[in-house]
Amino acid sequence: MPRYILFAHMLFNDTLYQLISMVLYIFNVLYLDMVLGVCSFLILISTSTVTNEPLNLAVMSLERYFAVCFPLRYAQLSTPERTFFTLAVMWAVGAANVLIDIFTVILVEPSFFLLSGMCSYEQLMRKRWQRDKGVALNVLCFTVVGMVLLYTYVCITLEARSATRDRASAQKAMQTVLLHAVQLCLSLMTFLFNVFEMLLSSFPSDVFAQLRFVNYVVVLLLPRCLSPLIYGMRDQSFRPVFMYFFTCGTRSVKPAGTNSRLEKEC
Repeated sequence: MPRYILFAHMLFNDTLYQLISMVLYIFNVLYLDMVLGVCSFLILISTSTVTNEPLNLAVMSLERYFAVCFPLRYAQLSTPERTFFTLAVMWAVGAANVLIDIFTVILVEPSFFLLSGMCSYEQLMRKRWQRDKGVALNVLCFTVVGMVLLYTYVCITLEARSATRDRASAQKAMQTVLLHAVQLCLSLMTFLFNVFEMLLSSFPSDVFAQLRFVNYVVVLLLPRCLSPLIYGMRDQSFRPVFMYFFTCGTRSVKPAGTNSRLEKEC
């Protein structure tokens, strides 16, 4: 159950990010003004989902670590209640960075949130230390997640080599952690968007407009689509459901481990 709760949260987190990023992208491309209070809220949610992505991968790796290395205590360690509590902590950590910036703006310029203007994270940057703080927190987050993935992979590998039973389960858990490492690399692409944006700005305006959209799709949207898709397709429980909806219900798909079929059409 915790594994599927975390997967559902990953889908929700990525979907929310894509929706908000599309709204912000459209407003910026069309040079539309937005009330900065609403803008700050959207940036808060969007930035939180960016941070949640690697944190969710770390928790999913730990869940596999508990399942393989502590099978007898797994039911006690990984409960739905603890999973939901972990998700709440995850959102609190993800929102901390932007909340600090928002409170800083409240202290410096309380009327800021009633104004209108272009919506961007830079609007909340009033002090130099805010930018340095954001970089430091992002580096710390991805470093900790990378260490968690490495630790769980090593432990699961050692367990797989020493296991006399259920070695196939341990091997599959190793592959899952490696997949999480790939997903972590994909989520890192988010931080390359502004770099590519700066490099592309040297092109003529009409060319820049086209390349900017390509940059948005490839760097921001595509990684968020691939991660849940790859993870879901390799899972025996999710694969039949994916195949059913991909074919729009035109063919029956037998779910893994059951004799029932999905007969309804989209």
